[in-house]
Amino acid sequence: MTAAPLVALVGNPNAGKSALFNALTGARQKVGNYPGVTVERHSGKLTLPDGRIVDLVDLPGAYSLEPSSPDERVTRDVVTGTQTGERLPDALVVVVDASNLDNHLRFALQLIALGLPVVVALNMFDLAERDGLTLDPLKLSAELGVPVVPTVAVRRRGLDELKILLGGIVDADAAIRLRPSNHAIGEDIVTLQRRARKIAQAATVEEAPARRWGNALDSVALHPVLGVLLLFVILFVMFQAVFFAGAAPAEAIASVFDAVSGLVKDVMPDSVLRSLITDGIIAGVGAVVKFLPQILIMFLFILVLEASGYMVRAAFLMDRVMASVGLSGRAFIPLLSSFACAVPGIMSTRTIDDEKDRLTTILVAPLMTCSARLPVYTLVIGALIPNTKVLPFVGLQGLVMLGLYIMGVVGAFVVAFVLRRTVTKGASSGFMMEMPKYQLPRVRDLAIGLWSRAEIFLKRAGTTIAFTTIVLWALLSFPKPPEGSPVSPVNYSVAGRIANTIEPAFRPIGFNRDIVLALIPAMAAREVAVAALGTVYAIDTAGEQSETKMAQTLHTRWSLPTALAFLMWFVFAPQCISTIAVTRRETNGWKWPAFMVGYLFALAYIAAGAAYWAAIGFGL
Repeated sequence: MTAAPLVALVGNPNAGKSALFNALTGARQKVGNYPGVTVERHSGKLTLPDGRIVDLVDLPGAYSLEPSSPDERVTRDVVTGTQTGERLPDALVVVVDASNLDNHLRFALQLIALGLPVVVALNMFDLAERDGLTLDPLKLSAELGVPVVPTVAVRRRGLDELKILLGGIVDADAAIRLRPSNHAIGEDIVTLQRRARKIAQAATVEEAPARRWGNALDSVALHPVLGVLLLFVILFVMFQAVFFAGAAPAEAIASVFDAVSGLVKDVMPDSVLRSLITDGIIAGVGAVVKFLPQILIMFLFILVLEASGYMVRAAFLMDRVMASVGLSGRAFIPLLSSFACAVPGIMSTRTIDDEKDRLTTILVAPLMTCSARLPVYTLVIGALIPNTKVLPFVGLQGLVMLGLYIMGVVGAFVVAFVLRRTVTKGASSGFMMEMPKYQLPRVRDLAIGLWSRAEIFLKRAGTTIAFTTIVLWALLSFPKPPEGSPVSPVNYSVAGRIANTIEPAFRPIGFNRDIVLALIPAMAAREVAVAALGTVYAIDTAGEQSETKMAQTLHTRWSLPTALAFLMWFVFAPQCISTIAVTRRETNGWKWPAFMVGYLFALAYIAAGAAYWAAIGFGL
């Protein structure tokens, strides 16, 4: 008995393949796994207009015949006849998104080049028309050299025409099916993209002004030179805004904490409890909470860039740079997430199929400058870096902040380059991505995003930071020096004695006792370093320290070389227990977390020392 012809539905993710498959097969479908792999297989029966029955299989979505995931590998193996236990398809239905034609045609060209009979389903044709895009299917068919039919799977439009065309190319009596050509698999992806874009333009009759504007923006945003400059300008504006727009609300919050502290001192007699409240909780927590406006400004920029569709384009630009240092293109999203917090960034590396790629991404994720570093950077830069105008609306403080973020990124790339050639040696894999349409962000979505970020930050300030500050206050407050003793309360305390013991090891890189005291509790969370400094100076000045005076205290006690060394330490040091814990969980052991902590502390020490002695050498 002759087996029914096998037809495979294939295309990019989000092209509407599953909807088309369901519309063509109805209830006559089954789900299983491909032989030897845990990738779902959807198959069903399709009746052609002449009564013949066809086996229809819905292949996993793929961007290319060069696989970067198990799903894409199955698709490649099925259409090339190398999947164990699978027949070579008698024909392909290539599903493309009509509104995203140039990107989807890239894969379609590879599939057509295989030499199998092909019908192109120009799916979601109604959405393309809604967006002001008018396409000529006949022109597209002539350009591709295969039949093309417009379809709207969810409304069952075009299905009869698709079945007729499919019946014309399926040969049920073919005794031998030649193995398709594999030359398309290795074809240069850039050349394919240019061909796809040219064909899409030829098949486009008319497009709405919004799409033309989008294409014009992409000509700049995706340009290898102009696009990088645009990304740099956006980051530059963001960090300038952190200082210019965030300074006033930050000082307003600081004044509220000062007022609360003063009120407590007015109504409570001098006692241990009052010291705990004012010097411990208010001084410590308030030192961190005052930086909430700067953090929200930075996240507002990030949310706008994501919602507008620009962030994916930035990923496309960075993919080239990342590939040059051996990182997978799939690493961009986890590393981008790490700018908020390394913990979700490391967890999101689960999307990276290659274990060496994934491990490298985990090991360099802490080098992305997370939001917890922002209070540290803002405090030290505001206290020690003069707020001089380099250009109109361009301040030196914002430039220094941008430099620290760039330093972290450059450090991550250098470390990845070394790791990929040593302990995580292996070939890097590229990836494809969809370019979303440009759109105006919704104010409601931005407000929800900012509220969520503020809630997380304030909960952290009220739990981890508050607890750590109270513990540090206790260690800094006891034992108290005898009445009339010339020894400062901090030096006499348990914490002070520990810090004075450790401080000689950090003296070569310019760190003083105060910094050592801040580094120890900062292992709980990086921003605790600011709370710790606030508590140290509040106790060391007999309760006279306030949030508004903290910057002046740093300016008096720290030299500029010391401040630069402190900043460089926080660029590299892995001072976050949560990051270490999630790394242990994601790597199933302590080997790689220990390696990560070791190399990051070594980098931090070397970088801080280099900054300190370079600043002294230049007379700063």
